[in-house]
Amino acid sequence: MNIKFDLFPHGKTKALTMSYDDGQIFDRRLVEIFNRYGIKGTFHLNSGNLGKEPFVSPDEVAQLYHGHEVSVHTRTHPFLDCIPVEAVVEEIMEDRKALESLVGYPVKGMSYPFGVYNQKIVDMLPGLGIEYARTVTSHKDFRIPDNFLTWSPTCHHNDNLMEMGRRFLEYKYEGKLKLMYVWGHSFEFERQNNWQLIEDFCKLMSGREDIWYATNIEIVRYIKALRALEFSAKGDVIYNPSAISVWLKVDNQPVEIKSGQTVRL
Repeated sequence: MNIKFDLFPHGKTKALTMSYDDGQIFDRRLVEIFNRYGIKGTFHLNSGNLGKEPFVSPDEVAQLYHGHEVSVHTRTHPFLDCIPVEAVVEEIMEDRKALESLVGYPVKGMSYPFGVYNQKIVDMLPGLGIEYARTVTSHKDFRIPDNFLTWSPTCHHNDNLMEMGRRFLEYKYEGKLKLMYVWGHSFEFERQNNWQLIEDFCKLMSGREDIWYATNIEIVRYIKALRALEFSAKGDVIYNPSAISVWLKVDNQPVEIKSGQTVRL
């Protein structure tokens, strides 16, 4: 029996997620583009800047980002390695609290302001309720991270995005989960007058039957559920203790294992 952990929900073989920082008013146009093409994004916000020029207002956060994910970017966007530990805790927790009061769900993700972090900060995050944190170090690959608290993306949108997108669509490597993770800031499209880039990319990637369009936290929760599967000693019985369905490839056929289900192969 050949079992592979290389499927996303509903047996899809690839996943795409987008990640955008700061929450400036240009997110409005970006979200409209994402919605038009069925692309999912995560938006990392500084709650202390909401309502200031040129940031979105607190009143629009829930509706603007509906169907996407709102995530921590700290309250005031400091260099986290240059402030006391107590201030790091406050920056993250106060941002979580403020954002959760706006969107009405637990905010569990984060991106590091300026991409700056150290091991002490990484070690603190689980205790602050953070399940993943994105860096700004692109790896130009389509892999799943070993540690979601130092989650590096595939590429920035200004880094050969269309070429990377076409490479992803053609990527056939078997036996591994294949994820394309794009990051950036919506204001960059405005400053560089290259909105057509993200429009073209979303058009290229949209409507693909083999791609799961997901937020950052959806990716994390699925992978954690996949990694939590329990196997019998012979490998022919699988129990799914998580709250969501997962999919495996068994002898090249997709098999769904529902929440709480025990499956004999």
